[in-house]
Amino acid sequence: MPPALKALLSQVAGLAIAFALARAGLVAGLWPLVGVQALGATVAATALNSARWWLPIHLCFLPLVVGAHGLDLHPGVYLGAFVLLVLVYWTSFRTQVPLYLSNRDTARAVAELLPARPARLLDIGAGTGSLLRPLARARPDCHFTGVELAPATWLVGRLLAAGMANLDCQRGDLFARPWHDYDLVYAFLSPVPMAEVWQKAARELRPGSVLLSNSFPVPGREADFVVEVGDRRATRLYGYRIGQRAHA
Repeated sequence: MPPALKALLSQVAGLAIAFALARAGLVAGLWPLVGVQALGATVAATALNSARWWLPIHLCFLPLVVGAHGLDLHPGVYLGAFVLLVLVYWTSFRTQVPLYLSNRDTARAVAELLPARPARLLDIGAGTGSLLRPLARARPDCHFTGVELAPATWLVGRLLAAGMANLDCQRGDLFARPWHDYDLVYAFLSPVPMAEVWQKAARELRPGSVLLSNSFPVPGREADFVVEVGDRRATRLYGYRIGQRAHA
């Protein structure tokens, strides 16, 4: 089921639960009903196996709508907020890849995995470049490329990387560009595209290159190594070395 349809059904289910309880006289008052709808929508989304990041959205959606309505804001504020969200999240509803930002602990762990020689790293879904900037400063002998599709996050990353000669922030689809020239491809996406990411890596990366995935392993394939970052997120990096087995 498409994620957008799951979201719609979850919200409708929450409304149905709130309506039924109100008709039965079990819940009364605006905010209790709003709370029941939010909880009902969240439970329904869980039952429909929605991605984890949908759950806080369902929990907060109607309370925020009702709360904002009481503020009597100018319609332009809502339009501006909508445009900003579109520019930041872009096609997340289709790709099911939300915005995740890598922290400095992860950047240090990735730096230790780079070869001693000059190397090339590609960050697919680079966001604002939070991984790439520390790496570019730590390894001026290496070249780093970030690919990001969402316009707002790409622009922020591009501006923050200004003046860094070994860092290139590009806007585009992570599957559209070739990966042949990279020694390490880093991904912090979601479970949904990882099978396709592996297929592209196995098809295009040179033997000896590494696909490194933050938090989300490739389904059906055991990682060659796992790095425990040791941060508050308990981040794990799953590493897959490209060799003959990848092309078999």
